[in-house]
Amino acid sequence: MISIESAQIDAWIVAYVFPLARILAFIATAPLWSSVGIPRQTRLILGIAITIAIAPILPAMPQVQPGSLGGLWIMAQQMLIGIGMGFSARIVFSAFDLAGEFMGFQMGLSFATFYDPLSASQTPVITEFFSLIALLLFLSMNGHLLYFATLAQSFSAIPVSATPLAAGSWLNVVELASKVFSAGLLLALPVVVALMITNIALAVLTRAAPQLNIFALGFPITLIGGFVTLAVSLNYLAGPIQAVFEFAMSAMLGFAVPGR
Repeated sequence: MISIESAQIDAWIVAYVFPLARILAFIATAPLWSSVGIPRQTRLILGIAITIAIAPILPAMPQVQPGSLGGLWIMAQQMLIGIGMGFSARIVFSAFDLAGEFMGFQMGLSFATFYDPLSASQTPVITEFFSLIALLLFLSMNGHLLYFATLAQSFSAIPVSATPLAAGSWLNVVELASKVFSAGLLLALPVVVALMITNIALAVLTRAAPQLNIFALGFPITLIGGFVTLAVSLNYLAGPIQAVFEFAMSAMLGFAVPGR
């Protein structure tokens, strides 16, 4: 007769529940998977499938009853770690939105917006275009698989334990905002510089020939120049965009500082 003790049942539950809490929290906050276009049932099934797939290779879980106070504390800790990882990746990915904002402002298209049902807000067209380009490039590089690999690696880099994360972990998440501005400006730099030169040339032309209508002449020139520069620069943006993706993956694991 096969006898199963309560300790074995607790060990089986802990082996799947704690990783599931971190994975579901990550999926709920990470870019791409947290989109409202993906149903909640799909995200739940995805989290369960990932947990079942990686649970046998994860490090040993702490020996604690899942329903006890210590077990609930560890589960809450795993949820915070998953949220921190997903939010770190989301902050870095905001660089693409900021780059689109810079481009649209310089091209004079900052007022051209439309309703985006995925973000439930008015989004500038250039921002939406550049974000879609970055998303397609991310998928073409198997970025969603890199998500899963980084998520599995996090259980070795940030083990499941009752030790809370240090306050420096959340400070690291806040400091990632500086990467948003630097990376966004770097991605938008070709268009910004080209249109800055165009505006200087139009200013000199206006001083030389005051009878020209700068408002009727300047807008189509900056608009065409912006689109031409953007089209040309797309061939050279793969490297910087890939560097942003790699930084996002490292930020997912690097934000956590072990508690003392």
